[in-house]
Amino acid sequence: METHETDLYHKLLGPVLLDSSTIQKRVHELGARITSDYKDKSPLVVGILKGASIFHADLVRSVRLGLSYDFMAVGSYGDSTVNSGEVRILKDLDQSLEGKDILLVEDIVDTGLTLHYLVQALKARGPNSLKVVALLNKPSRREIEVALDYIGFDIPDKFVVGYGLDYDQHYRNLPDIHVIRENGAV
Repeated sequence: METHETDLYHKLLGPVLLDSSTIQKRVHELGARITSDYKDKSPLVVGILKGASIFHADLVRSVRLGLSYDFMAVGSYGDSTVNSGEVRILKDLDQSLEGKDILLVEDIVDTGLTLHYLVQALKARGPNSLKVVALLNKPSRREIEVALDYIGFDIPDKFVVGYGLDYDQHYRNLPDIHVIRENGAV
């Protein structure tokens, strides 16, 4: 990074909301619960790119079952501050969902609009079951109710980055989850 980019990088990065050890502890707890809930099954664990990729990788390594996994990428129409709820699939799954037990892995659920669309679209493909795992939940932002079967953390209405979450495609590689500063203030 050039000096200007490095200065901007550090200027925008706010305090740690969730440190890496807290995140890893919770991911292992979720993995143990999923292992217990799916003890006689072999789920297909679907990660939503790009944000859920790190959580997805850690989660599947914490589940002590035979499983398979796949990825989807989605995009929402509209400007950067308003999610219209109109979603398009940028990368679809490589396998059929027919008759399978699906665990949909999301990085963060705020308005619920994108997740609602995804759940409806995936249910239409005939899975045996479909449950949602979300690392972060912002219930104060919900515009449409969606069922979250496994939640890592409920968080306040703050813009967060790290552990896969980004700001303008930056910060995904951070091991902790930080609040982003707006105009230099948290």
